[in-house]
Amino acid sequence: MGKAKAVSHQGSLTGKSPVVGVFAPCDPRLDDGSRQRVKNIVRLTAELLAEKLKTAEGEAIPVVYSQTLIDGERQADEVASQFRQAGVEILVGLPDTWAFPQLTLISFIQQFPQRTPINLTCGNSGPKPGVVYTHACSGAVSQYGRLMHINVGTWPDTGDEPRMTEATAERLVDWCQAAYTWQYLKGKRVVIFGHDSMGMETALAHIIPTRNTFGIEITRLDMKLLSDMLSKKAYDPSELKELRHWIHSLVGSRVEIRHSQDEERFSLSLAMYLIVRDLMKELNAVGGGFMSQLEWGSDRRGIPLPVADAMESLFNSTFDHRGRKSPLPYATEADVQGLLTMLFFTHLTAGAPPLFMDFRKVWEPWEIKELAEKLGVVLTGKESWEKRGFVDGDNSGSASFDWAALPGTPVEEIMRRISFPLADEGYFPGMGNSVTFISPGGIKGIAGRLAYSHLTGVFSLFWDEAETVELPEKLAQAVCRTSTFTWPHTFVVPRFATMAEYKHYAPANHFHMVWGLSPARLEYWMDLANVLSVVPWSERPVYLEGTDRPLPLLYLINGGETAAKLALAARYR
Repeated sequence: MGKAKAVSHQGSLTGKSPVVGVFAPCDPRLDDGSRQRVKNIVRLTAELLAEKLKTAEGEAIPVVYSQTLIDGERQADEVASQFRQAGVEILVGLPDTWAFPQLTLISFIQQFPQRTPINLTCGNSGPKPGVVYTHACSGAVSQYGRLMHINVGTWPDTGDEPRMTEATAERLVDWCQAAYTWQYLKGKRVVIFGHDSMGMETALAHIIPTRNTFGIEITRLDMKLLSDMLSKKAYDPSELKELRHWIHSLVGSRVEIRHSQDEERFSLSLAMYLIVRDLMKELNAVGGGFMSQLEWGSDRRGIPLPVADAMESLFNSTFDHRGRKSPLPYATEADVQGLLTMLFFTHLTAGAPPLFMDFRKVWEPWEIKELAEKLGVVLTGKESWEKRGFVDGDNSGSASFDWAALPGTPVEEIMRRISFPLADEGYFPGMGNSVTFISPGGIKGIAGRLAYSHLTGVFSLFWDEAETVELPEKLAQAVCRTSTFTWPHTFVVPRFATMAEYKHYAPANHFHMVWGLSPARLEYWMDLANVLSVVPWSERPVYLEGTDRPLPLLYLINGGETAAKLALAARYR
């Protein structure tokens, strides 16, 4: 008779990490040397992935591999059983020879959930053509409506231990990081304080679509809880003192304080960080958002409270008073679509800090020239921002401190570029301090924004490659003063979008940027999450070789990427 066994109370409460499983099919008729070569490819690739793949916390993503070659159904069952026991949720196959698709790969993957990420990476070899097997499997799997990515790369045709080229490995790493992000965030939760701030319908918490599409839960907490916890001083006063001292030692007089009331309000805003941090940890949250306007800091019918800018910036940064940490994506104005965008960006990049901005003023070339002439600033006409224009990304909250300097800059130098001026009393009668800096030029990444449509029930991501630019000091100051001077400013130039396109096709009043994210990695994630890719830029080719991921065959045989994703969305519902 069977006996039930109680689970242990020990261990992490944050949930297990998805495991990458590396395997290979093979032809049972081959000689021992060829079969050992295949096993070596599996081992070498697993070792490469174990070294390269990282979580947002900087930890290694678990990778396992099987030295059982999948020759037929029995081996398919054996490896599938091994992988299930190991917690494998991401499948990487490495065919180096011909094999029989239905007897091998199909018998194997049918033992995993339908949306399990699958990648076949092979060399473009002739002797025992794994590439022929890859195309046979891609066609077979695609025709019955299952998504699979292939990576036809390069490794030597001969030799016992062939190593894939750097470009082949880079594509595989991109895919694995995208697959990990897709699988890891399922079942995780974000915490939102308050409701839809300022009536911004683009910021809505689409609870059921978010749950169904991404597997992410949205926990909603009332702002009265935070107000009460502040009143009760539900934080460690010694840690608050430590945090205040840390900021004072790095920022000094650039924290604008007029009197004791200002000091108290700034301390309250820092106490909010400690309280919310502990609440987020208690709930095992991976991100959050805070509704500032109107109820918290602006509605004079109540008691306006200090702004949350410092709190939000601390969450999005890679450091605080305790040292280095992973960013915890956090959205101002309880902007859930902004939060989700930043959450995916951070995990896709294994922990890069996200940037939250207003899509503020779009500066077209003629406007820049006009302002420069008025200021007496001489332009060369050679800079990208002079030729294409730029967007002044500018928002009161959520700007990661990291974006005040180039990636890799020491904390002390980053904080030297940051000031904490008093909040605008007209907007925020509860006062407190804003955060301000101007981002340096030369930060490359992806700028984008999620959107949702009730008509299709599908999420979209508007995106483009982008780079920050640096303006002459006099011009930069004038640009900042045309919007809100005391907020952070990041001047962004998209790679392909014209300014006319950019300002007309923005899906919301907020947009977001992250560094270190390649288009291919982002596209792989959009495929796995079934998110529409929106790039309506007339200058961008449909496919950029060496930049974009190749389109999955599933899309090509079903009317294109958008048509196929809409069809898949209908099936998944």
